[in-house]
Amino acid sequence: MLDRPVDRARDQGWVFGLPPGIASEQWPLDPVTGYPLMHGFTLLLPEDYRVHGKDIVALSFFATPADHTDGGAIDAPEIREAVMARPSHPRLSRMTDILDYEYAALLLTKSEYEGALATPPAPLALATADRPRWLDVGGASAFYGAAPPFAQKMFAGPPRADLTENLGIALKPRATDPNAGKPPQDPHFPRNPPSDYQPYYYFVGAPSPENYRLHEWAKDHAHIHLGGTMRPCQAVPEMSPFYIEFEEYFGGYNFGTGNAQLDFKQMKFDWACG
Repeated sequence: MLDRPVDRARDQGWVFGLPPGIASEQWPLDPVTGYPLMHGFTLLLPEDYRVHGKDIVALSFFATPADHTDGGAIDAPEIREAVMARPSHPRLSRMTDILDYEYAALLLTKSEYEGALATPPAPLALATADRPRWLDVGGASAFYGAAPPFAQKMFAGPPRADLTENLGIALKPRATDPNAGKPPQDPHFPRNPPSDYQPYYYFVGAPSPENYRLHEWAKDHAHIHLGGTMRPCQAVPEMSPFYIEFEEYFGGYNFGTGNAQLDFKQMKFDWACG
């Protein structure tokens, strides 16, 4: 995540701000609250990660905003039915987490990715929850205002209070990763059949905090990355090699200071607290 707004001619997408190329009515609403889900990031996929065909070049990820996550989702059937009855984007995937909060991803064509920024839709008339702050000041400003100091340091300065305020994404290849192209595997819950996926850590002697070590090849790995070695805060979820792992500040979420993984081939989502 860069410390400046996106340059759409040379960056690989953006964090916060607004999604591109969709109509307002295609913006996914939250079936729990009836408000628009918050746009977290839009990512231009490298060519070898375009697993849905050469015409699908990017994805936009949406989430329940942090100020709507407190203690677990309480479903209102009438809101859910009204949201699900609305027209949707043709490549919309919806996901829920362990607390029943909502997430969504849109697979985008090249023309959509290069299109104009979308306008958030109005909430349902049935919506009774408090209005999420991002709808008034933008996702970047809403996150910055509530973020701990270490997360605020990801920004060059306080973001503007504007729905369009975003930060660019730059990709660079990992120098070494023996797990590139392999599905992640938890060392404590091996897959069947097992793979040669390698943990990023080891122990010198008996497993204990003082004997814990990182492999040299893992020491320069960025926390936010596409594929390869996964470093979740808790157990490794079963996913394909085509996933993105990211932190709370990569769009402004409440993962209990943890991190998340989105498998955009299988459209599976998981997060765990730190």
